[in-house]
Formats: sequence, C-alpha cells, structure tokens
Amino acid sequence: MKVGFIGLGNVGGKLANSLLRNKFDLTVRDLNQDLIKPFIDSGAKTASSEKELAKKVDLIITCLPSPQICADVMEAKDGILNGLSKNKIWLEMSTTDEAEIKRLGEKVIAKKAIPLDGPVSGGCHRAATGNIAIFVGGKRAAFDKILPALTIMGRKILHTGELGSATILKVITNYLASAHLVALGEAWTVAKKSNLDLTKAYKGIAVSSGNSFVHETESQVILNGSYNINFTMDLVLKDTGLFDSLATKLNAPLEISPLIVKIFKDGQKRYGSRAWSSMIVKRMEDLNNINFRANGFPSELEDNEPEEKGYEI
Repeated sequence: MKVGFIGLGNVGGKLANSLLRNKFDLTVRDLNQDLIKPFIDSGAKTASSEKELAKKVDLIITCLPSPQICADVMEAKDGILNGLSKNKIWLEMSTTDEAEIKRLGEKVIAKKAIPLDGPVSGGCHRAATGNIAIFVGGKRAAFDKILPALTIMGRKILHTGELGSATILKVITNYLASAHLVALGEAWTVAKKSNLDLTKAYKGIAVSSGNSFVHETESQVILNGSYNINFTMDLVLKDTGLFDSLATKLNAPLEISPLIVKIFKDGQKRYGSRAWSSMIVKRMEDLNNINFRANGFPSELEDNEPEEKGYEI
C-alpha cells in the first residue's frame, strides 16, 4: 500500500515517521520544508501538490491544525479532491468537526473514493512510538483494508461506526481531558496549601479513585515546571469549542463545558495561544501565589513502553 501523509506537525510528523520507520512506501507534504527534509533523507518521497500526492498513492492521510485548513487542502485547485479516483481512501486524522467531515466525505464519495475519519488519542509521546490509540469511523471494508497501516501508527485501534462517529468520540475524550486538567489545578492548589509532599501526593492520586490519564502524564510536567505536554492552548480551545458547539447543535444544555471554554480563553489571554496547555493550572498558582514544583519529574514525557504492533479492540 502506498501512503501519502499531509501535515507533519507535532502529531502528524510522529505518525508519519512510524510508517516510514516500518518500511511503508510513503509520500509526504507540508508547507514547512524543514519538516519534509528529514523524511526525504530517510527515504520518503514528496509531491509538488496535494493533487499530485493523491494521484500517486492508495491511502491519503491528513493531520492538520484546523477544519478550515483541511478544507483548503481538500478543495483547492491543486488539492486532494482533484487527485482522487476510484477506491482511493482518504483518512482524516485531524481533530475536526463531524459536520465538516461528512461534508468533505460526500465530495470524496462523488469521486468514487472512500472517506474515513481517524483521530488519535494518548499524547504526542505515544504517537512517537506507535503506541497511541486511533478511532476510525466509516465503511468497515475500508477500515479493514488500511488496518495494516493503522496498527503501525497506533496500538489500540477502534472502529467506531459510521463516518463522523470517530470525530464525535475524539471531541468527547478531549473535552474530558481538558476538564480533568482544570480540576488538577485546583487539586494541586489544595495539596500545596496543605503542605503535602507533592511527590507523595502524585503517587497517592495515581493509585486512587481520583486518578486519570491526564494526572499520570500532565501532572509530571506540571510538577517539573516545564508544562511541556507538546499541546498548546489554541488547540485546546479548538477542541473544547468543537465539543461545546456539538452540544449546542444537539440541543443539549451543559453546565461544566461552557466554564471550561471560559477558563481556557482566560489561560490563552494570560499566557498566549502557543503556551503549553498544561499551563492552565498556572492560573491557580498565580491566584494563590504558590507553585507546584517537586523533584524527580521529567521536563518532557517519553513513552517507555516498547513499540509493538497494534490491534483492533
């Protein structure tokens, strides 16, 4: 299977590298030529346009920062849609909007190609090792066809149902992660002001009913003081905004979600759009004139689990 990958950023570059590392025939595209060069040096091909890339490969993967950028890449004169033909597969791995994935999906189907949405979850450190989770929505036959590529990019692979279902599930999981992160800021505030040993508090939370994936990962870089989770404030606001907008479309009044959006907007205003998302807890540090530092925690997360071939769950 020939694979084309468009978008070599924080997540996309790591997913694409897993394919290249495992000897897939890979063609890459990104606006940043500096991101393309290491792939070319390691044996990947490139294309002069998204249209040309789509013509060359069987599976076209996009992993881009926003729904608008993806729409531009798909619908431009030299975009993906104009390079599609019968039975080619487009896999959208960005975190996007369900309505948008379906809108573009109809255009893909009109070319007799097949659309799938395949967002990932688990953090950049797991994307780097091929141990991230991948949700995939769309036709089962197309899912089965690209499963060899999916099990190289990720470890736990879930077929969620029809096109768009993976996107909805991903938006839900990102909302939960954001809510957990905001709650951690308050938890660490109470722990610090109670003079708890923060290293022991970290261990205690990790073995308790209050544990979460967010605590196990992001608390480490919070306690280190780097906050470096490889994910930024603007991306959290995109994701929490998608969740809140989805609830509005569904006529589902929510209580916590609008507050989470408000808190992250404040965090973005204070620390900048490109600040690490974990810095949202700094609001509590600043408000209480404290810090959440403890010795022995890493400045950046690494996945210490061995890379292994993924599987469907």
